[in-house]
Amino acid sequence: MNITAIIINGIAVAALILAFIKDKDKAVQSLRMALKSFIKMLPMVFIIIIAIGLLLGFVPPDQISRFVGDQSGASGVLLIGVVGALLYIPALLSFPLASSIIQNGASVTAVAAFITTLTMIGIITLPLEIKILGKKMALLRNGISFVIAILIAFIMGMIL
Repeated sequence: MNITAIIINGIAVAALILAFIKDKDKAVQSLRMALKSFIKMLPMVFIIIIAIGLLLGFVPPDQISRFVGDQSGASGVLLIGVVGALLYIPALLSFPLASSIIQNGASVTAVAAFITTLTMIGIITLPLEIKILGKKMALLRNGISFVIAILIAFIMGMIL
């Protein structure tokens, strides 16, 4: 376990202890709610694990590196950005997938594009967004979000 994970888990444990000290009943109630959410999320977690296994089983690391590695440049970042925009999975579940494709040759910039477009753009939910916001506003929001997500990815690639 790396230092970041230790710090995050330490903060979570400290917050849980503080919650129990402040109000034990509410803390227990929140833990029950968290457990229910976790159980609801389990099928999706298993699907993502299977998808990662299939992806890594059928797509060799050199192909991943070729399409979304450092040598792919902006086209690889845009490609995986579009994939992220099209997928409809919880962002929390995208992190194991992101880790796997980094380990198999994808660039940090490409993975940052994947995660940011996944969380910022909703192609699947676009019809609902159009109904609520109107076509022009929904398309404008998604378009601007895509551009910003790609910019964030390139900045992350420079920093990391």
